[in-house]
Amino acid sequence: MDVIPAMSFNAGGMDTRFGTAESFRRRLREITGHEIIDTITAAEPVGPKHLCDLAVISPCTGNTLAKLALGITDTPITMACKSHLRCGRPVLLALASNDSLSASAQNLGRLLNTKHYYFVPMAQDDWLKKPTSLVADFDQLPDAAELALRGRQLQPIFF
Repeated sequence: MDVIPAMSFNAGGMDTRFGTAESFRRRLREITGHEIIDTITAAEPVGPKHLCDLAVISPCTGNTLAKLALGITDTPITMACKSHLRCGRPVLLALASNDSLSASAQNLGRLLNTKHYYFVPMAQDDWLKKPTSLVADFDQLPDAAELALRGRQLQPIFF
């Protein structure tokens, strides 16, 4: 399996409490052996050149979820997905968002009903402290990817 990494402007350029942008970029290049798609221009040929059998957004934030649901292509990630979907190929989303069951719920619902979108099964990660948060079970990503490639959704989506 060949993995071509892509990063949004924020993920590729912002240091966070989880680490520096450069350390994440370096690690992605080491793991995949590929340069990172990190511009809209570099992302546009993903579909026409059939660079991927499956596009995976992991983690998929509420912000990215909203942009995908509304067809906004202002980041390398959303452009890569739009380009990939143009060829009727599957997109797998591994959601991780604190507002999945509130402000982002309408976007989740829209993409659950949109052809070629598939989801890694997800659950509330802390229903007492964060009652509207959903997080994918990242351990199920390989199984979800295998099924998405066959046009099927791994069940149950919510557990």
